[in-house]
Amino acid sequence: MMLAAALASATLPRSTPDLGLAEGRCRRDEPGPAFIIDVTGLKDRKGLIRVELYPADDRDFLADDNVLIAAGKPFARVERPVPQSGPVELCIRAPAPGSYALSLLHDRDGNRKFGLSTDGVGFPGNPRIGLGKPHAAQASAEVGTGIRRLSVRMNYRRGLFSFGPVRDGRS
Repeated sequence: MMLAAALASATLPRSTPDLGLAEGRCRRDEPGPAFIIDVTGLKDRKGLIRVELYPADDRDFLADDNVLIAAGKPFARVERPVPQSGPVELCIRAPAPGSYALSLLHDRDGNRKFGLSTDGVGFPGNPRIGLGKPHAAQASAEVGTGIRRLSVRMNYRRGLFSFGPVRDGRS
């Protein structure tokens, strides 16, 4: 499956755009399980940054949130404006300790749709990205009963057939 098609279906506005948001938000001094994600390699400081949590299997990774929740499978989403300066950090709760696939989207124009030519994507483990989505195992991380910190480097389209980090070192 093409990365663009997978991300487009995973990032289009839904009939329930806030689905998963309440479950995914971290609250001050709340214990885990949760992931704190340090986002690096942003192309610029505009738009929205979003993290989504999925089951760590290929069938469910980047699947429609409504379908996952209806089936009782884990899904959470946290979205916020990209801060104008300083570190970019997102926190997303996990429903229980375990392994989860995570995806990040830098929605540069804030339209809540994946723009193949403009928007950035990132995954834990920072797998190499072509035009196909990575396997869930390449985009997964384990979390215990506490908070797990991850660093995810954003990737943007480069040429016709690949995505990669911004080359000039911006963050």
